[in-house]
Amino acid sequence: MNDSVSCAVLLHRTAAFRRGLLALGLWAAALLPAAGLAQDAPRPVTPLDGALERVTVHGTSLEGNLVGDDPDRPVSVYLPPSYDASPERRYPVVYVLHGFTDSDRGWFGWEEHFVNVPAALERGMEAGTVREMILVVPNAFTAYEGSMYSSSVTTGDWETFVAEELVGYVDRNYRTLPDRDSRGLAGHSMGGYGTLRIGMKRPDVFSSLYAMSPCCLEARLEPDSAAVAEARAITHPDQVPEADFLTKIVLAWAAAWSPDPNDPPLYLDLPWANGARQPGVVAEWAANAPLALMHQHVPELRRLAAIGLDAGAQDQPIASNTRAFAEGLAAYGIDHTVKIYDPGTHVSRIDARVENHVLPFFSDRLAFSE
Repeated sequence: MNDSVSCAVLLHRTAAFRRGLLALGLWAAALLPAAGLAQDAPRPVTPLDGALERVTVHGTSLEGNLVGDDPDRPVSVYLPPSYDASPERRYPVVYVLHGFTDSDRGWFGWEEHFVNVPAALERGMEAGTVREMILVVPNAFTAYEGSMYSSSVTTGDWETFVAEELVGYVDRNYRTLPDRDSRGLAGHSMGGYGTLRIGMKRPDVFSSLYAMSPCCLEARLEPDSAAVAEARAITHPDQVPEADFLTKIVLAWAAAWSPDPNDPPLYLDLPWANGARQPGVVAEWAANAPLALMHQHVPELRRLAAIGLDAGAQDQPIASNTRAFAEGLAAYGIDHTVKIYDPGTHVSRIDARVENHVLPFFSDRLAFSE
């Protein structure tokens, strides 16, 4: 497995790069059993002092999506150890967004995975580096195996689902501190992209962001004609599970950023057609890159209390793009932290980063009730 190639890395026009991304499909395939929506949650793989629930949240904003994904979304929720014993106490919430082909099941320890966020939180609490909080992760696995946390008629309005409907459900059903100062948003890979995309638009909902190995940051996100030809060989969403990783991610990007309601059954436009580059589609993809979006959302970014970024040094080009995003924030005088850790690949050290950096980051910056 070549896990130094990132899960949602930019598609350069070199044979070596294509081989590397296709090799990553072996790692991605290992995630697929955790990604389906039909499986019931088993016991957590690691015993916890707190409680772990898996609930269903209806997304009105996801209704009518053209590929027919269920708007009733599985959501995993972690409640800290004192939750039942202190019925008057309220807690801040950190919302966690998983990556492409992944799901809530792995990230919250329903199955063995490279990270277990509730277990990391409890280790941090035992060490005294993290305070008690509620954790929430929605399942964003779609017909194209990842929503990109974007707004699209093809896959649904995931921005609204996360920032409004999911947050609203959690505030109504759990003892939260229902204020932006007590809400954080974090994610890895596709989830890191979603964290920056949603977070820079919704500082009214979230006060603090942490993006781990965020994918898809740069505007030059463009697969070559051969990659698109492979994607074009898919004629129905039902064929996506059998496709290779490269094909899946090209289709997921197209479904999220260049939807086409008049082109069933895939309902998307690809950046190459009939051997010719499609500048309009390329421009649509570029407009969805956080390195482009940030210039339109400087006032909102300045409202955020904290922004954290990290990536493994060997996770290229994600590490370079993460640094470029940090440099963009610095150019506008926006406070942030950034760490390019070495050694580090796309999925190595994530569990330790969550325990020792991400969760303490929120513990230090969110508002808690005393």
